Amino acid sequence: MNQASLELTVGPVAHGGWCVARHEGRVVFVRHALPGERVVARVTEETSRFLRADAVEILEPSPDRVVPPCPYAGPGRCGGCDWQHASLEAQRRLKADVVAEQLRRLAGIEREIVVEEVPGAADGLGWRTRVQFAVRPDGVVGLRKHRSHDIQPVDACLIAHPEVEAVGAETRAWPGAAGVEVIASSGGDHAVVVTPRPRRGVEVPDLDTPASILLDQGKGRTVPRRGTGTLRERVGEREFRVAGSGFWQVHPGAAETLLDAVLAYAAPEPGEWALDLYCGVGLFAAGLAEAVGPEGAVLGLESDAAAVRDARANLRDLPQVRVERGRVEEGLDRLQIERADLVVVDPPRAGLGREVVERVASLDATRIVYVSCDPATLARDLSWFAALGYPLTDLRAFDAFPMTHHVECVALLARS
Repeated sequence: MNQASLELTVGPVAHGGWCVARHEGRVVFVRHALPGERVVARVTEETSRFLRADAVEILEPSPDRVVPPCPYAGPGRCGGCDWQHASLEAQRRLKADVVAEQLRRLAGIEREIVVEEVPGAADGLGWRTRVQFAVRPDGVVGLRKHRSHDIQPVDACLIAHPEVEAVGAETRAWPGAAGVEVIASSGGDHAVVVTPRPRRGVEVPDLDTPASILLDQGKGRTVPRRGTGTLRERVGEREFRVAGSGFWQVHPGAAETLLDAVLAYAAPEPGEWALDLYCGVGLFAAGLAEAVGPEGAVLGLESDAAAVRDARANLRDLPQVRVERGRVEEGLDRLQIERADLVVVDPPRAGLGREVVERVASLDATRIVYVSCDPATLARDLSWFAALGYPLTDLRAFDAFPMTHHVECVALLARS
């Protein structure tokens, strides 16, 4: 049935940038549509249980529909954005509906969700400070099409931060490269991380803005080819070092927004014992340490070696912080951590999983703050926490990725 066209009435939003429709009793996940619209959709994928399709003609548009600002957005084009055809207000309502639906379906939690704007991108554009471009065999730069290895060449990305665009990577050829990541830090640094093709040398072109050039050696390891490859990120009065393409929030307002939300929920008191699990380069650990003071203590756990090195450097003025390398599920046991006053967790998209949920719950903390970039894995883990005596107390959601389906959540769990 691939490439068949269907006339559909579009139903509610689904996780992942889709809306749900039905055709002859089968579920159809439709992109480039909005709830309530009547569309002609072209089938792009068929499984035994459902279809995927792109809305290629809008017969009855939603009042929330707008003209996508980017010429590369739309069926068969760049897959980087999901909701450019919806107003920003509608995008946030859609994300709120997704979070609420995941909580209800996976955790049995009924809660009204409001997705809050993150300062720094009032029009939803120009916010992404780290952009990963793909490179064709002929060296042309672009972005991958949705659920495809095909590359859409672009000469500019509208959600990229102006300082990313200032590097000019998209207007250059990159012979021998498979990918190019452009980074612009809040501290004024620029870096380009180049992933070479197997057994190929990379020709690095002259760029419009001076930038460190790093070669990606796989598994998160990079080596500088030009410059130091270390970027400075600023949050309030504190500066953080981030090596290479190490993890940092890509929205310029997200780090401070999330730190404020975490500290408000965690409510750390002087003298308390806090854990920051999946601590990265130490953003939350720094805030916790300043709050618990020299009479308190903070332990950060992180599996990535470069992030651990950065975190130790970033927190060296806070002797009450200790950062250890290790996976959470083994690190807590190895370090013989049996209790804590409060715990902050910020896992990758896969979430914590049952084993880590059970181990964190065993620490008998009075409150747990869970930072999540995936509402489905968050809801799954919240259901397990609730069964172990840590029900959801409060939740905030943030539009840290405008124009895409992604949403950042901060949840507070209090011991019952």
